[in-house]
Amino acid sequence: MLAAACLAGPAGAQSNPQPSSASAVAAPVPQGLADKTLANGLEIIVMEDHSVPLVTINFAAKNGSYTEPPELNGLSHLYEHMFFKSNRAIANAEEYLHRIGQLGIEYNGQTQEEVVQYYFTTISQNIRPAMLFMRDAIRTPLFDSAEFVQEQQVVIGEIDRNESNPYYYLNKEMNDRLFYKYPSRKNPLGNRQTVSAATPALMRLIQSRYYVPNNSALIVTGDVSAAQIYALAQELYGDWPARAKDPFVEFPIVEHPPLPKSEGAIIQQPVQNVGIEIGWQGPSIGKDNAATYSADVFSFILSQPNSRLQRNLVDKGLATAVGFGYYTQRNIGPITAILQTTPEKAHDALAAFYNEVSHFNDPDYFTDAQLENAKALLEADDLFSREKPDEYAKTLAFWYASTGLDYFRGYLGRLRSTSRPDISRYLTTYILGKPHIGLAIVAPNVQQKIKLTPEELTGK
Repeated sequence: MLAAACLAGPAGAQSNPQPSSASAVAAPVPQGLADKTLANGLEIIVMEDHSVPLVTINFAAKNGSYTEPPELNGLSHLYEHMFFKSNRAIANAEEYLHRIGQLGIEYNGQTQEEVVQYYFTTISQNIRPAMLFMRDAIRTPLFDSAEFVQEQQVVIGEIDRNESNPYYYLNKEMNDRLFYKYPSRKNPLGNRQTVSAATPALMRLIQSRYYVPNNSALIVTGDVSAAQIYALAQELYGDWPARAKDPFVEFPIVEHPPLPKSEGAIIQQPVQNVGIEIGWQGPSIGKDNAATYSADVFSFILSQPNSRLQRNLVDKGLATAVGFGYYTQRNIGPITAILQTTPEKAHDALAAFYNEVSHFNDPDYFTDAQLENAKALLEADDLFSREKPDEYAKTLAFWYASTGLDYFRGYLGRLRSTSRPDISRYLTTYILGKPHIGLAIVAPNVQQKIKLTPEELTGK
């Protein structure tokens, strides 16, 4: 995701950390945020905002590519497409669209590694019919065979579009090497062959495993009250039977093994300049929450125009852009550096980058002011993201699935307590001297001239 942002245009990598020290200051949470869990395990999360008479209903399931062995890879994504089709209450897609129009609903869905989410936005007076609409889509899908075949082709079309972008191959290679034993678990787009061979019966399999109340959350933001939503949720969703066994107990997520050694590779594609991506296996939520805060703070330090990394690569003309980030995940979040450079400067840019890495843990690599500014910017970034309740519902869904709401509530306070020793521990545990993957995407004719080597891409 970071690679797409830096090399191929707009994209978003979400980063969301946890406790750096037991003395963390209590953090402000969004005004009006409340949550309650129904007896069947369905978590109800409400964020009130009465500034505009709109409401967003978001359903989030702990599903996605991290639940997918190769034979299921892409089926969470395909299920997402089938969600907006016929169900017990709506006979066909045409009627579905008609009802959507009647309710004035804007709708969409998103499949990620550790969450699949669906969202409706409508006027607040339609909250009850919209929650009914969501209930029927969740609980009683028909998986009509004609609609199923159509959506298979839509998903395959998405795969086609991704494969037409040269940078897809850079990101795929990074994923396949960084998570070499279980790469399907980090590929939410999915596999063409698996999607093509899918059946409605496999959709039922996913539904029975993951689309259950004790693996899901209903998130409502906007012009509502928590009491109103709790009552509606109990009425409309309270009789939804819980799954007898936690799906992650019955079907545990895999343990990605650590990289045994550093590796480099050249990806030859028709691109104009040279893109370089370097990746490490980072911390996991639930195993090293403290390091995720340090990862965010350090990434924000490096991203500022006055950081040493930016000055020594961008300001000196060795790179046109440099990015460094961590993507928060429960099942190993990647740490990724991105460099955009020219063929003439690729060798020097690589050498300069690895020289910077060797100094990351120096006492003077960043100033106290840069550390505090990074924390302030991260907090401002989080606060600004709350301005649009419909968008923030998606953020809450991500936090719910990958980190849990307690992590979210403590984020800003624990972020503020991140110290130099915390960052030093993060760097020595996950980056400095650790095996990593170095990749370059370059046009074949350019590679013939500049002759980048795999060894060079790993800093040797």
